[in-house]
Amino acid sequence: MNKERYKLYQGKQLRYGYTTGSCAAASASAAAAMLLGGESISEVRITLPRGETAMFEVKEPGRSGHSARCYITKDGGDDPDVTSGLHICAEVSAEEPGKEDREQKEPDIIIDGGEGVGRVTQEGLQCSVGEAAINPVPRRMIAENVRAVAKRYGFRGRLNVVISVPGGEETAQKTFNPRLGIVGGISILGTTGIVEPMSEKALIDTIKVEIDKRYAEDPETILIMPGNYGSDFCREELGLDLSHSAEISNYVGEALDYIKYKGFREVLFVGHTGKLIKTAAGVMNTHSSYADARMEVIGVHAACCGAPADKVEKILHCLTTDEALSLIHEEPYFEDVKQRILERAMYHLKFRLRGDRKIRVEVVMFTTKRDNIIASPGAWELIEKVRKR
Repeated sequence: MNKERYKLYQGKQLRYGYTTGSCAAASASAAAAMLLGGESISEVRITLPRGETAMFEVKEPGRSGHSARCYITKDGGDDPDVTSGLHICAEVSAEEPGKEDREQKEPDIIIDGGEGVGRVTQEGLQCSVGEAAINPVPRRMIAENVRAVAKRYGFRGRLNVVISVPGGEETAQKTFNPRLGIVGGISILGTTGIVEPMSEKALIDTIKVEIDKRYAEDPETILIMPGNYGSDFCREELGLDLSHSAEISNYVGEALDYIKYKGFREVLFVGHTGKLIKTAAGVMNTHSSYADARMEVIGVHAACCGAPADKVEKILHCLTTDEALSLIHEEPYFEDVKQRILERAMYHLKFRLRGDRKIRVEVVMFTTKRDNIIASPGAWELIEKVRKR
């Protein structure tokens, strides 16, 4: 099989894997070879999008009449991928070439999804409404590898390829697909064909897909949140419809970059102080493994507003923003501290948007008990606009 590839991550050696797109292309290529070559095969080699090749073990190969079927077991390496272990199946059937087919140089490859592969039901995604959720690069990879097999055997007719994933519908509930309007299964994904362990790219790509979908619904205004706390607050306290929001996880900077690229004019950013207060220090990835600065932000601004050294020292030793803000909640300078934090957060968020004054940004930060709210002056007006939408 393939030579194992590894990367070093936080002192650990992690193994690379392969995408659902690579597995679909491999199973389709193997099924086409069995159908056209008439023999059962146990291994198949395919070409990946960047020209590399990869070998896969073919499971349960079989032929019946004018079709052949097999599957590849998805191996995502050491990446925490919910699709690892799934059977990515392909069934390939042939239509005998007519006179026109015999005259054409290229065989016709038709690709669709079966059981466990999602269907697109809403605009704004890379696949059209009604299509199987097989993204463009995997579609191209399937077509190119199957076409290469057809050429090897001199076949110029039509090959119908159906990709299915037993258990895909249940697995999809653990992914973003339900939020994206993809029903009935997982998506067949991958731009390089290779899964890099602990890669941020896959998650960032998913966030971009969510933003694309929001843009298709409303190219003017977008509501973004870093996670579940933000979602709960928006729903319970602000009465907002979360079906029109985008969850951006910890990737504040990447989300803002893409929002600017898409051309949104208004951004409403809602989240817990434990995440968003980091933006006041210019931290644009709010995961704790990248940076913290929460207590430093509160402590510095408290000091600037008159907090004594011993109070600042206590703030620096707090574990949560709730605890730190509660230490100064009754102080006369508390509102000034919140205002300074807000101003710095707004400064850095707007700086990330390259100072584009045409983009309006409003922010709401809240603590766990939802008592210490930090909100920009225009936030409530934009919240009302989003609510009415």
